[in-house]
Amino acid sequence: MLDAVVVEPSQTADSAIIWLHGLGASGHDFEPVLPLLELDSQTTRFIFPHAPEIPVTVNGGISMPAWYDIEHMDIDRTIDVSGISRSADRVDAIVQTQMDEGIPANRVILVGFSQGGAVALYAGVRSSQCLAGVLALSTYWVGAQDSNLMPGRAPEGLFIEIHHGTLDPVVPFVLGERARDALSALGYPVTFQAFTMPHSVVPEQLQAIGQWMALRLKPDSSSRSKE
Repeated sequence: MLDAVVVEPSQTADSAIIWLHGLGASGHDFEPVLPLLELDSQTTRFIFPHAPEIPVTVNGGISMPAWYDIEHMDIDRTIDVSGISRSADRVDAIVQTQMDEGIPANRVILVGFSQGGAVALYAGVRSSQCLAGVLALSTYWVGAQDSNLMPGRAPEGLFIEIHHGTLDPVVPFVLGERARDALSALGYPVTFQAFTMPHSVVPEQLQAIGQWMALRLKPDSSSRSKE
C-alpha cells in the first residue's frame, strides 16, 4: 500500500488492525507506539493509512491531511458527510484487501484517533462485514449527521470500545460520552474508559488498548462477534 504504513508481523498474518490518525497527522503517527501495546502477537498486521491533503474549512481553507472537511468547530462538530463517506469507502477497500489475502473480517479491527476515530466508528457501523471490533480514541460520533447512514449488520455484532481524556481541550470529554450514549442507544455493545489526559494517549491507556486488541483477536473468545 503506497498510501499507508504497513507493519508486517514476523509470521504469516492472520489478523489485521487498521489504525487511522488524527487531523493534520500521518500514518506514521501511531507506528512508534506498537511496542507499548505489549500485544503478544506475531501474526497481526498493522496498517496505518495516510489521509489525503484537502482544504479544511476550520483551518482557513488551508490544505492538510484530513479524512473529511470540518465545517464548524461547534460542539456538534458539523462535518462534510460526503467526505467521511469517501474515507469509509477507503476503509472498506482496505478490509476487502485483507479478506482477499485470507484474513477473515472477524480478525480485522478498526482503530482511530480523533478525526480518524470518527471515521472508524462511521465505517464500522455501516460495514456489512463481521468485524472484530472498533476502538475509538478521543473522538465523537457523527452518524446522526448522515440521514442515509444504515447499519451494515445487526448492532449487537459489533463490539465498540471508546477512550477519552477528561482533560481534552480539543474534543471535549462530553463528546466521548455522547458517542457512547448514542451508540449504546442504537444497540451496540459499547465499553467506555476515561483517562486523565488531554488530547493524546498515555502509557496506561496503550496497555489497555493492547489488552483489548488481544481479547478481540483471541480465537476462542466468546465475546467476539458471530457470523
